[in-house]
Parts: sequence; structure tokens; C-alpha cells
Amino acid sequence: MDSIIAAASVIGAGLSVGLAAIGPGIGQGTAAGQAVEGIARQPEVENQIRGTLLLSLAFMEALTIYGLVVALALLFANPFAG
Repeated sequence: MDSIIAAASVIGAGLSVGLAAIGPGIGQGTAAGQAVEGIARQPEVENQIRGTLLLSLAFMEALTIYGLVVALALLFANPFAG
């Protein structure tokens, strides 16, 4: 593999994981904060809020996993390497 392509793949893999974790991390923090606030305001709907929160957290975490998949593809199954 060409050294420039290898270096670019490693940098791209690092960026893909790093950038893919920023958005979901912010979103998960905001969602958890709003869920706690909602439960504090209306304790009787705690189960509904918790279920919705867990589902939305799972969808947000999927975005980070997609970034990891892209990084692994760049490192181990690089389509740009001849």
C-alpha cells in the first residue's frame, strides 16, 4: 500500500470516529437532561419518558457505530489501496 494512502486512511479513520462521536455525545447529554427535567416535573409519566429516552439513545448510539464501521473499513478493507 502506498504510504500516502496509508497515512490518509489512518487520519480519516481517526476523524471519522472522532466526528461521529461528537454529535451523538451532545445529543445524548441533552436528551438525558431533558428526560430528568421531565421526570422531575411529572413523576407519574416516568416509565413513558424512560422508554422513549432509551429508544432515542439507542438510535443516537447507532450513529457512532456507523463512524466506527467507516474507520474499520478504511483501516482493514481500504477501497483506495491498489
